[in-house]
Amino acid sequence: MKITAIANSNIAIIKYWGKRDYQLNLPSNSSISFTMDDQLQTITTVELDESLKRDEFYLNGQIANEKETERTQNFLDIVRKMAKTLTRARVHSNNSFPKSAGMASSASGFAALAGASSKAYGLNLTPKDLSILARQGSGSAARSIFGGAVEWKAGTSEDGSDSYATQISPPEKWKHLRNVIAISSEGEKRVSSIEGMKRIPSSELFASRLRSVKNHIKIVREAIKEQNFEKMAVSIMRDSNNMHAVMLESWPPALYLSGTSFRIIQKIHDLNDSYGRPVAAYTFDAGPNAHVYTTEQYANEVEKTLIGVDGVKRTFICGVGDGLRYKNRGL
Repeated sequence: MKITAIANSNIAIIKYWGKRDYQLNLPSNSSISFTMDDQLQTITTVELDESLKRDEFYLNGQIANEKETERTQNFLDIVRKMAKTLTRARVHSNNSFPKSAGMASSASGFAALAGASSKAYGLNLTPKDLSILARQGSGSAARSIFGGAVEWKAGTSEDGSDSYATQISPPEKWKHLRNVIAISSEGEKRVSSIEGMKRIPSSELFASRLRSVKNHIKIVREAIKEQNFEKMAVSIMRDSNNMHAVMLESWPPALYLSGTSFRIIQKIHDLNDSYGRPVAAYTFDAGPNAHVYTTEQYANEVEKTLIGVDGVKRTFICGVGDGLRYKNRGL
C-alpha cells in the first residue's frame, strides 16, 4: 500500500509553550492558529514493504539523519500498534520551506505523516483521532489536520484523549487574511523548542503566563467568530511578547529573537501608530523569523515595511489554507 498525504504548516496566534506530558505531547495551555497556504507545505508518501527490516526515511530527497529517522520510526510504531502489524515502511517527505527555522515544519510534517501512514496501514481515523495521532509526533501537528482557524485544546486527561484540535472557522471565511513572513535566518535553531520548554521550571513568569493566555484565547476566539482581525491584533502581539519573555527569563535563557526581530517589532508598532489602530500584528514562534498577520488591504505595505528592516533576507505573503488531504488512495 502506498499513500501520499499533504499538510500545511500552521502559525499560532495564541501559542502553547510548555508541556504537562512530554511523551504524549500534552500542552500546558490551549492554543489557536491559522493554517497557511501551500507555500508552507509538506508532501509525504508512505509505502509499506514487508521486505524491509527497518523503516526508511527520506527528507527532501536525502536519507534523513539518525535523529530524524528515529523520531519517524517511533511515530510509525504508534500507528503499527493501532493497526496490529509489524510491517515496516518507506517514507518520502518533502517540505516547501526550511526545517527547524521556526517555520513549523514539524507541524506539517507529522500531520502529513499521520494521514499517510494511517491510511497506508488500513486505519480509518476521524479528524479528531488524526489530530490526537499527529500530536504524538509533534504537538502543533494536531492543528495542521484542519484548515482555517484552529484551536488545540490542552485537555486535562492523563491519557491525552481530550487534547486535540478543532476548527473554529473554515479557510473560505478568511480569504482576506494574510501572513507576511520576514525571513532573517534559515539555519537550525541553537536551542530546540523541546530543550527550551524543559527550561520552563526555572521561570518565575510562567505561572502568570498560564493565567494571561486564557484571557487572550477568549478574546481571539470571539474575534475569529466575528471575523474581526482588528479585535484580535493586540492579543496576538501581547501573547507573542509574553511567551518570549518567559523564554528569556528561564535559566539558562532560551534566546530565539534576534536584533532583526526587535527591529521588526518596532516597525510594526510604528505602522500601527501611523494609522491610529492595529492594522498588523506580529508573532514569533521559537525562532527569529517574523509572521505578521494583516489583511489584504495592508499586506503590500506591511511587506514593504519589512523589506526595509536591516537583517531581513526575504519576505513572502501567505494566505490561509486547507487542512490534511490526500493525493492518492493507494497504488
